Amino acid sequence: MKAHLAHVPKRKPIELWFQDEARIGQKNGLVRQWARRGTRPRQPADQRYESAYLFGAICPARGVGAALAMPFADTHAMQVHLDEIARTVAKGAHAVLLLDRAGWHTTAKLAVPKNISLIFLPSRSPELNPVENIWQYLRANWLSNRVFDTYDDIIDAACDAWNRLVDQPSTITSIGMREWAHIGQS
Repeated sequence: MKAHLAHVPKRKPIELWFQDEARIGQKNGLVRQWARRGTRPRQPADQRYESAYLFGAICPARGVGAALAMPFADTHAMQVHLDEIARTVAKGAHAVLLLDRAGWHTTAKLAVPKNISLIFLPSRSPELNPVENIWQYLRANWLSNRVFDTYDDIIDAACDAWNRLVDQPSTITSIGMREWAHIGQS
């Protein structure tokens, strides 16, 4: 990690962040439900295809997150999300942002804010990114088994789910902490 952070002044606090995006929409998956033995609960299913992308990032050590609901997953959306993360990093700290190698993450067209350094996770290793587990949590608790009538309903539900999550800092920490990523951090 030192090679990527050589430009960061010594003794500057470092925050470890994880980032990913999820598609939220009318084709939501179904999740398990409790039901009386011998019964089958009804679950709504939608045949339409409207969707949005929730760009999310978490700092498990602080129990905070930064997210935006966007119409597309592209370079512009990633730039806006990086700027949002930069505003959420603690004052005077530097964020190390771990993320996958999506094309809109690796493009030279991104203007990475000065208080963020990007570190790319190995290809095909979603298990290293705890934001994947955040998406599971949001779907299991607030986004599944629903039918969204309009695009605005999708955006409202995605934002509501994220806001509920950030109201629970201990949940972000519980889901997001990875021992391998925090060894030596105080």
